[in-house]
Amino acid sequence: MKRSDSTLPWHDEKRADALFAALDQRILLLDGAMGTMIQAEELGEKDFHGDRFADHEDDLKGNNDLLSLTRPDVVKRIHRAFLDVGCDLVETNTFNANRISQADYALEELSAELNRESARLAREACDEVEQDTGRSCFVVGTLGPTNRTASISPDVSSPGYRNITFDDLVEAYTEAVGGLLDGGADLLMIETIFDTLNAKAAIFALEEEFDRRGERWPVLVSGTITDASGRTLSGQTAEAFYYSVRHANPTGVGFNCALGADQLRKHVEDLARVAECLVTAHPNAGLPNEFGEYDQTPEEMASIVKTYAEDGLVNIIGGCCGTTPAHLEAIASAIESFQPRTVRTRKAA
Repeated sequence: MKRSDSTLPWHDEKRADALFAALDQRILLLDGAMGTMIQAEELGEKDFHGDRFADHEDDLKGNNDLLSLTRPDVVKRIHRAFLDVGCDLVETNTFNANRISQADYALEELSAELNRESARLAREACDEVEQDTGRSCFVVGTLGPTNRTASISPDVSSPGYRNITFDDLVEAYTEAVGGLLDGGADLLMIETIFDTLNAKAAIFALEEEFDRRGERWPVLVSGTITDASGRTLSGQTAEAFYYSVRHANPTGVGFNCALGADQLRKHVEDLARVAECLVTAHPNAGLPNEFGEYDQTPEEMASIVKTYAEDGLVNIIGGCCGTTPAHLEAIASAIESFQPRTVRTRKAA
């Protein structure tokens, strides 16, 4: 497959070769929900504070990214659980590890460290599995959407108001991506995008960082369809979302979160029809029940995801909210015999 139009060399040619060779041969398996797995640990406030933040005045329970510093054993164990059922790619525990989101806990100055240490933990887990089994495993440095939106006013009475600027987002993403790369990420994923302007800030930050370092990493871009309207929160259809990020020549574009595999399928189909790059998907384990929990069994989810593979829609498949190693193990078995989607040839702009 065509890697990139950039003249910059890949950060690690050997690992890049291994990644792209694997993508040519089969559908790669992304991991599942770090948040779901952390919730199952039933951790308390003390686990999140640890010794280092024992005197921190804010409540920290729920700041899952902080566990990479206070309970690295838990985070690494979760990575291993997904790798041990056959996942090829594991995401760093960094969904909210940016200074904008961490400001809710008065920990914004930790952003670079959180990203670096989270990537290092995932790198350790992958390296151990590679040494034990001989198979290649890859660290996906995750960049979440932040808890602000650059396109929409948070005040219905003042539609022109914004509580974040493009430059603020670029600064936050630059800090985060630097930590991920320093920690050993093999590729980067801008995920759960509800506002494409936020994603464009992340893309800008990544490209600037690549230029500073004189080398580049593969980039995945994953949006989220918020409801039955079939659009992102900022109003784009699947096709429009793809064309709005196409200029960045991403390695892959896809969708995750908000919907279960059954509800997400149509939007992945729409994307697969037009995308001139890899197509990725990591849906939820169905839709949440009245308690916010996910009831879809591994077997039920795998039977739906199997149709993605049968119809040649995806190159990378994984799970989002509610998905456990059992879900990913079932999915791995269901898609094993199917070939990856054939990447469309990119037309001249």
